[in-house]
Amino acid sequence: MEYGQMREGIFLRRINRFTAYVLLDGQEEKIHVKNTGRCKELLLEGAKVFLEKAENKGRKTKYSLIAVYKGEVLVNMDSQAPNHIAAEALAEGSLKEIGKVDTWRREVTYGKSRFDLYFETGGKKGFIEVKGVTLEENGIALFPDAPTERGTKHLQELIRAKQAGYEAAVLFVIQMDGEDIKEFRPHEKRDMQFATSLQEASAAGVKVLAYSCHVETNRIFLAEKIPVCLE
Repeated sequence: MEYGQMREGIFLRRINRFTAYVLLDGQEEKIHVKNTGRCKELLLEGAKVFLEKAENKGRKTKYSLIAVYKGEVLVNMDSQAPNHIAAEALAEGSLKEIGKVDTWRREVTYGKSRFDLYFETGGKKGFIEVKGVTLEENGIALFPDAPTERGTKHLQELIRAKQAGYEAAVLFVIQMDGEDIKEFRPHEKRDMQFATSLQEASAAGVKVLAYSCHVETNRIFLAEKIPVCLE
């Protein structure tokens, strides 16, 4: 996945879930934040950030926040990116646990949920739910960074799909390079219900996958498989 025209700035402060201020060319600039999560460990005053210029000239904010440096690590925090990245990987056959697919579609409804990806391969049909991960602590990638009833609902629906004969997987796209990431874990302290549901999903045969990404200032794509720890 590639972005358009990019600019470098310095993060100043967040106003609400959707907007923040950065220092750009020596001036304060109001920008759109493309991630409604907490991201408190990322959006620190003085952090170097990268912004994409909006194509819509009539938009209230001229730029969207795409990536931020956490120390020496560049983290993509665009919440729309994981679905694009996963779709590209699925189409290319680079998701090893799924392999090459005969056909695939995005945003397909099953039961009371709408899953991010649907695929057919070798006579089998399946669903993939994609979750973006931006939280990392001491080499451990964690999800979620805030309670997510919707995420738990998706896991329960994946279990039902698996029981009905579909292939089912949840893919955690870690939006940073995996060089220093040892493993992925559900963030029990932030959402025990989600963590428990993820264990239940794995026990029911739902594939729990985690991949890091290769991140640059103007592009991001799926990279390495990361070990998953559910204990």
